[in-house]
Parts: sequence; structure tokens; C-alpha cells
Amino acid sequence: MTVTDGPAAIVGHAELPFPALEIEIMGMPAAPPVVTTITELLALPEDGLRHELLDGVHAVTPAPSVLHQLMVTELMGRFIAGLQGQDRLCVFSSPADIVLGVRTLVQPDVFIVQREPGKPLRRWEDVGVPVLAVEILSPATATRDRGAKRRIYQRAGVAEYWIVDLDARLIERWRPGDTRPEIQDERIAWQAGDLPELTIDLTALFQRVLDT
Repeated sequence: MTVTDGPAAIVGHAELPFPALEIEIMGMPAAPPVVTTITELLALPEDGLRHELLDGVHAVTPAPSVLHQLMVTELMGRFIAGLQGQDRLCVFSSPADIVLGVRTLVQPDVFIVQREPGKPLRRWEDVGVPVLAVEILSPATATRDRGAKRRIYQRAGVAEYWIVDLDARLIERWRPGDTRPEIQDERIAWQAGDLPELTIDLTALFQRVLDT
């Protein structure tokens, strides 16, 4: 008895659909790389986001808001004006790569560093520990700015760490030995060594950023 090629041939040449699981696997995006070292962090491709390593924990921050950037600009202007005529301190804003430990790289919103005589600043590795670091709160960063990053700055010996709260219109000031912040909502004064004191009118500052 001879078997014909009827229905079997049709099945043999039909295109069978992929199983559901295989379709899901093919459509899944690649998992993000695991980053636990500064070398791995610096090897990431540029994506427009802010990447930090906080005691070995990779933290990613989305692009900042307009109000955030307005505050950065206003603070930078006040610090630059207040530090004119001296060459011991430099004011910066991020993006930056400030290494504060074997597994810690931070990007403060605004920060001031001290120049050492005979040591020009050419790379981020040259800046050392900031004498002042400022972070401007956002919903995405508030927890770590007040938690992990605050502890990192205190442990590293950052003389002053300011947390700018746009919603409450105040600045929390932390020093290395503090267990609670000093709250300033009218004015804040900052001084490095024997340089003249710089006083910022916070009422005017927040009005400039939030009300104009």
C-alpha cells in the first residue's frame, strides 16, 4: 500500500508560529549592565542621565527640571560674585566626576573646591574633597540626597553640605559631625578660612527662582 503526500506535505511546508514564551523573550530589552565599580561606571555610554556610585550602589538621575536648573544658575552666580578677587577656591556644577571613595563617585549640583598651591586643576581627579557641596532636591533624588549622599559627604569630610528644598523654600546645612541639619529659611552665611563671609538672602533667592 502506498502512502500519498497530501495533507502531510501541506503541513510540512507551513510556517508554524513561535511559541508565546519565545515571542516574549525575543521582544524583551537587554538587561542594563550591573555597575558596582567606578571603572564600570565611567565605561557607560553617554545617555544624557546622571550616573553616580554611592558606596557601590549605582544611582541614575533623569534630566533635571527647569526650576532645578534655575536654582543651579542662581547659586552659581552668587558664589562666583562672592569669590571674585581670590584664586584659592573654584566653583563648579555637574556633570562632574568627584571620587570620594573606592566605590563612590558623586556629581553634586553645585560645589566649591580648594586649589592647592602648585597643583593646577586639569582633571576631576585633581579637585579632591569639596569644601562645599550643594544638592537641590527633586522627587527622584530626595531620599538619597538626605540619606546615602548626606552620609557620604559627611564621612568624606565635606566641610558643609547644603540641601536646597524648593518646595519648603529652605536650605538644610550639614557639617561632618552633625546628627541633625541646621535649617535656614531667611539667609545663609558661608565662609572658607579667612576669606570674607558670603551671605545669601534666601527669601530673595527663592523668589527669584520660583516667582519670576
